[in-house]
Amino acid sequence: MSRGDGAMSSEALPTIQHSNAPLLLFSDYHTHPQGHRVQRYTQALLQPWADSARRLGLKDIAFTDHDRYRAGIDFDEIDRLRERNSDLRIRAGVELDNDPIHSAAGRKWIEKHWDKLDFVLGSVHFLDRADQMFDSVPDGAAQFDGRNIDAIYTDYFRRLRELVATGLVDCLAHLDLIKIHGHRPTGEIGNLVNETLEFIRARDLPIELSTAGWRKPVNELYPADAIIELAMEKGIPFTTASDAHSHVQLGENFAKLAHKIADLGIRQVCTFEKHKRADLPL
Repeated sequence: MSRGDGAMSSEALPTIQHSNAPLLLFSDYHTHPQGHRVQRYTQALLQPWADSARRLGLKDIAFTDHDRYRAGIDFDEIDRLRERNSDLRIRAGVELDNDPIHSAAGRKWIEKHWDKLDFVLGSVHFLDRADQMFDSVPDGAAQFDGRNIDAIYTDYFRRLRELVATGLVDCLAHLDLIKIHGHRPTGEIGNLVNETLEFIRARDLPIELSTAGWRKPVNELYPADAIIELAMEKGIPFTTASDAHSHVQLGENFAKLAHKIADLGIRQVCTFEKHKRADLPL
């Protein structure tokens, strides 16, 4: 990773510790500097993210804009940001989903730029409609009306396995995003998710612990405790993530996440550099 002499001082802004948190979380591996539109990476766009990370005491962040907005990603600008902020580890990433319109081209872009990327998130945002993500709020909720929820869950996790099978993802984002509008399966979640977790474990991939669910209608961490416990039993590692669409959301609810992680007995999280995973103690 490129480092320069023009680093921002870590003393320039006060560090905000996680109040009364049992663990200090140091990484946020799901962020969207562009939001949900193409915005070319510039220092003006990216520096506020570094400043927010420093205030929060985060040491390691990954930019993971959606592959459909890849035109805005500029690896040279990420390198410049690294040079200006040598106290931070800033990862070049992307979020690859199952967008039926754009993600075939997104996969080709990832393959072309694989060596420049540190980290690729994988996610499923589309079910049967090509023109609307099911997790759009509130409009996406209509996709669930009058349908068998267990069948929707089964279809969703099948699509996740198909994404993993591409071999292009380093980690799975918001694993049970399908619950976003509050719909729950009638059976045990373990019966629906176990095949997918085995698929993930066999490929030695982590899943993220995402605070984004706490600001969505479901008001619950992604994934649910039962899924986290199953993943732990299988030895699946974790990243920590906020799915921030503004630098103000970076590390959102990480104090709450720290308590959850401590209660569940998770003692390490993973980071990535050039797709190589490091498991680090909390």
